[in-house]
Amino acid sequence: MREVNIAEKSRDTNRHIYGIDFSGAKDAGKKIWIARGIAEGRKLRIEDCCQASSLPGAGNDRDSCLAALRDFIAREKNSIFGADFPFGLPNKVIQELFKVGTWAEFVRDFYETFSGPKDFRKTCWKAANSSELKRVTDKCSKTPFSPYNLRVCYQTYYGIHDILYPLVSAGRARVLPMQGVESGKTIIIEICPASTLKQLEKRPSGKNLYKTYKGRGEEYRNQRLQIVDALMKTSLISIPDSIRTTALNDTGGDALDSIIAAYSTFCASCKHFAVEDKKDCEKDYEKDYHLEGYVFA
Repeated sequence: MREVNIAEKSRDTNRHIYGIDFSGAKDAGKKIWIARGIAEGRKLRIEDCCQASSLPGAGNDRDSCLAALRDFIAREKNSIFGADFPFGLPNKVIQELFKVGTWAEFVRDFYETFSGPKDFRKTCWKAANSSELKRVTDKCSKTPFSPYNLRVCYQTYYGIHDILYPLVSAGRARVLPMQGVESGKTIIIEICPASTLKQLEKRPSGKNLYKTYKGRGEEYRNQRLQIVDALMKTSLISIPDSIRTTALNDTGGDALDSIIAAYSTFCASCKHFAVEDKKDCEKDYEKDYHLEGYVFA
């Protein structure tokens, strides 16, 4: 592992850690879940888990919800947020559409280029010669989809357009590892619950975690229970019974995903946001993640 210009202060104790299960749906206020925890030494204590519609100024509709979420992130200056949407595109697509050299330039041009998620997907598809390419970090972290896949293109578009670019351009947040830490600014990183579950499966207590857990019925609830138990057995996270019940009862799995996101974010902070050396996965890995983005799995 290699540290990416992150000072020790980036892992203060008693610092709030947030996991965001993001959505670009019309009713994003219902779909987005946020888990809040506090870092207490080498353990994350989950304090809350709720829908984004509960944020000040938020409604169930996408516009008010994303505006409220953006403002909330900006206000939480001593906090770290992990969000589960792609922070970038494959290098080939970026160079075909934008020809930029830095991630900050990319998000600027992204904001100015696309009229909406459908235009975004169509344009990327054409730039990639009618194929769905993945970023290097997607391949190495084993994320399920390309950033402009039909199932995630709304998340990618609204995440970059309505959350990342406004915060970065206004100097309200720093996005790692593409940018360095800056005092007094919120830290945001990309995570992926599916990738984290695949990592957890490598532990003795993590067998058969990467199975469908979104749905009604006892089978899916039991799978959510198995995931919660596996998280707890890492000894890196504590989840109170009330929040545990919330995660088990949410049939969409979004509440649980936000807790997994918070766990991933905490683990990344404990490692000082070190980027894993995966040159065996892709020879140009280091060069690509500085432009394409990086998943902290």
